[in-house]
Amino acid sequence: MLKHVRKTVGLAGLSAALVFGAAGTAMAANDTINLGYTNWVGAEFNTKLAQLTIEKNFDVKVKETNAAIALQFQGVASGDIDGMLMAWLPDTHADYWKKYKDQLNDLGPVFEGAKLGWVVPDYVPKDKLSSIEDLKNADVKKKLNGIIQGIDPGAGIMRLSKETVKDYGLDDYKVRAASGPAMTAALARHIDNKKWIVVTGWTPHWMFGRFDLRFLDDPKGTLGGPQHVDILVRKGFKDDYPQINAYLKAMYIPLDTLQDYLYVAQQNADDHPDTMFEIAAKKFMEDQQDMIQKWVSAAKKAGS
Repeated sequence: MLKHVRKTVGLAGLSAALVFGAAGTAMAANDTINLGYTNWVGAEFNTKLAQLTIEKNFDVKVKETNAAIALQFQGVASGDIDGMLMAWLPDTHADYWKKYKDQLNDLGPVFEGAKLGWVVPDYVPKDKLSSIEDLKNADVKKKLNGIIQGIDPGAGIMRLSKETVKDYGLDDYKVRAASGPAMTAALARHIDNKKWIVVTGWTPHWMFGRFDLRFLDDPKGTLGGPQHVDILVRKGFKDDYPQINAYLKAMYIPLDTLQDYLYVAQQNADDHPDTMFEIAAKKFMEDQQDMIQKWVSAAKKAGS
């Protein structure tokens, strides 16, 4: 059973930390940068990988700040956080991007081909539930107790899921908010008992390596199309850290490769819940030295 549950900083907590410096500010020290992350597996892995590789290859320390996605956008836009590696565009985080884009620099994707959707275990019969449209069936709703299991309420997929409920006429359903780890724990419990469940899911995610799952068809396209996940930094970051800016701009991981290392993290979730992403990132550093060297070379060139 999945045991990986981390505490996410609340809105008031992070706001106070950013204002008073408890979380570390972008301008606090010339040899320290602050990267934000949210408790999503891709975000945690990529941020940890960035931290470890930057600290190994440059004379810079990296601090990590954990908070909900809305606060990450706010923090980078205000300059209280230097950057984040988890902006899902063009659909998932469209609202945040529209609000803050003039205060951010987009360094491009850290990976591409991401997908959002509603996900079910593959043992759920396809002739009963293969499309979001099928959720209107009374028997299907009964099996699911009228629940779509979601993640943290500020996540883009939650906004899109609420629109999906409206657009498909699923007014009797509730999109239940929880953390990302709580969602996967609920999925694991239901699978252990061969019960029906629909969760808000996305790729890349280790759950597709651990469980036999499938996306429900979304004929209305309300959950968006393919996404690219971009690295955003505050205005002025390039001037303060030209090499690190170039390094992050060069940092790109093929989707299949990323998925492999998210599965490495998941395999360590039970025995090493607090260091699972560090273990996976160190494994990446051992296996993918040529890829990392390309990123480092781009950074050195920018600093020469």
